Amino acid sequence: MNEQMVFESGGESLVGNLFLPEGRPHTALVITGPMTSVKEQASGAYAKALAARGFAALAFDHRTFGESGGQPRQFENPQAKVEDVRAAVAALKEDARTRGLAIAAVGVCAGAGYMACAVAEEPEFVAFAGVAGYYAEATPDSIRAAQPRIERGRAAERKWRETGTAEMIPAVAPEGGDVAMPLREAYEFYGTPRGAVANYVNRYAVQSFAYTSAFDAIGAAGRIDVPTLLVHSENALAPPLARKFLAGLRVPHEERWLQSTGQIDFYDDPKLIGPAADAVAEFFRSDTIADGLRRDGRLPA
Repeated sequence: MNEQMVFESGGESLVGNLFLPEGRPHTALVITGPMTSVKEQASGAYAKALAARGFAALAFDHRTFGESGGQPRQFENPQAKVEDVRAAVAALKEDARTRGLAIAAVGVCAGAGYMACAVAEEPEFVAFAGVAGYYAEATPDSIRAAQPRIERGRAAERKWRETGTAEMIPAVAPEGGDVAMPLREAYEFYGTPRGAVANYVNRYAVQSFAYTSAFDAIGAAGRIDVPTLLVHSENALAPPLARKFLAGLRVPHEERWLQSTGQIDFYDDPKLIGPAADAVAEFFRSDTIADGLRRDGRLPA
């Protein structure tokens, strides 16, 4: 069962789907998904799967995407997404359907990197799971290499502020090119009936480059203070970065390596979503997390 949940972030109204289990939920989850995605895609698939495993799970549209407010549309801003996640936490704390529940975090693909930063900042989270996570790393060399893209993004943002017109490119295209996500695999999901949903728009605000090109998730690992699970595959996106993120963690953590064809099948293939959701559910129910909640006074000793 899922019910609409509406809350505010940055002065904008965000629209989510709250998936609820039968009976009392074990924990409330905030779930965020891949770059440019909407709640009816990967985040919703995991919310539904985890609700079936006893959790209350919120998938929502970030600012400028889907049914949520915000301008310019299709603006990918990692820090704004972190702020939206924290607003979702506050909303779950107040909502009658989830009030009093512990709150954990789940991120998929780029959403795992965004969520890592949110978990490092948000004290209410009790655990974190990243599924097929892309943990971006910003180094001096990578930022220098990305400088033309960053400058392009800044110019587009200046134009938008001066004129109200946002420069757009496709999020995906069959042959790649000047797009946000040039991987053919991304097109085969977002650009075809496989992943297309009514709320998804195949556009990307160029000013996003000023924010995404220097975004760093690897550095968040050392700031996370809750138990962490990474679910990944050798054929998913950037396994070396996932391992580097793991190496930076200073908290109890686990890893599960699944067999996948690539990255995108983590978004919609039940043969991967099922085992990934099983791993997340098992981890969130583990003694490690219960012991931490007792230490924090959020569960009785």
